[in-house]
Amino acid sequence: MNRGEAAAAADEEYELEDRGIVIHGEEGFAAMRKAGQTAAALLDYLTPFVVPGVATEEIDRLCEEWTQAHGAKSATLGYRGYPKSCCISVNHVVCHGIPSDKRLQKGDIANIDVTVIVDGWYGDTSRMFFVGDDIPLKARKLVDVTYEAMMRGIQAVRPGATLGDIGHAIQTFAEGNRFSVVRDFCGHGVGKVFHTAPSVLHFGKPGQGTELKEGMIFTIEPMINIGRYDVKILSDGWTAVTKDKSLSAQFEHTVGVTKDGCEIFTLSPAGFHQPPYAAKA
Repeated sequence: MNRGEAAAAADEEYELEDRGIVIHGEEGFAAMRKAGQTAAALLDYLTPFVVPGVATEEIDRLCEEWTQAHGAKSATLGYRGYPKSCCISVNHVVCHGIPSDKRLQKGDIANIDVTVIVDGWYGDTSRMFFVGDDIPLKARKLVDVTYEAMMRGIQAVRPGATLGDIGHAIQTFAEGNRFSVVRDFCGHGVGKVFHTAPSVLHFGKPGQGTELKEGMIFTIEPMINIGRYDVKILSDGWTAVTKDKSLSAQFEHTVGVTKDGCEIFTLSPAGFHQPPYAAKA
């Protein structure tokens, strides 16, 4: 293969043998930057609307309007029957909370999870929000620890590392702060498909699991609970809650493995990385 052929091959996608993990080239990374930044900008837009008294379905309406106005599509709307354009998970809801006429209350903590499709590529991200200023100290600590746990997992991403290294970094930090890591949900490969290989567990042992290769793209999205890690699914078939009704928090970024580390595709353009966001406006 000559130099020109090698350069062309580097821009193509291929799958790791027997694993179904897509390895992306520069074109894929460029597409994911666009999709990821669109998703992050959507969360930036929604931030000032997360206030006491607002119904979560109103936030969902704003989400869908903004998405359409920016030439994108919501990946969740209609996905396996899911009825809304985002997930909003409040307090003891771990993930997949369905927006409704329920109104946010002062002191709540809430996760908003969005996935947009831009030119056929999926940008997937979520953030925690404080509802009002009077947030209990334990809830603030949970949100802070969850964000730091995600970032420690991201810092473990580099060629030659393993998925177990990511999970171990998250688990040891969360459990070191006497919180628990949800086992029932995980991060996932993403690109031109919403959910694909690999599965990215948020707990694990160093050196175990699939070895990371340059060109992999996946989400890291730990869910951390104040109490036990056990969850249950409500009768709507989507909403996951803590069994012990303890608070839960989650952050999510989509990342790509580079030659010497990783790139985060879903960083906030406004610098809204973790709450309270108003202080950073």
